[in-house]
Amino acid sequence: MHRIARLFLAVGATTLVVACSQEQKPDENATLAAILPVAQVNLKFQTVEPGKRTGEQIYQAVCKSCHESGALGSPKTGDTAAWAPRIAKGFDALIHSATNGIGQMPPKGGAADLTDAEIARAVAYLANQAGANFTPPPVE
Repeated sequence: MHRIARLFLAVGATTLVVACSQEQKPDENATLAAILPVAQVNLKFQTVEPGKRTGEQIYQAVCKSCHESGALGSPKTGDTAAWAPRIAKGFDALIHSATNGIGQMPPKGGAADLTDAEIARAVAYLANQAGANFTPPPVE
């Protein structure tokens, strides 16, 4: 019986030595899955062709950062008291200021790709939030 036990022991040891000496190739998919970050962010950028943006789209992308907070002395969105003297100058005067810059605001609010019609739409949108009744150019 000892011979059978020795035989099983010898076969088992040989199998173990052979199995351990073979090069183990890692599963590439398992490795990739193990090192994935905990969360992933997928960004989708929605671009609108210049000339086709609405006043609200331009406000959200360009104007909001200053006019929502009043940064750099800009009149806050919807602040009728701050906008009243500006609105009184007229739509064309506001468009001129937005196009050429005024105070701390750079020309076109810093968005050089804005068309004249888009600037007019943005001005109408912003001024109308404070009580103006300007008609913006249509989006073609």
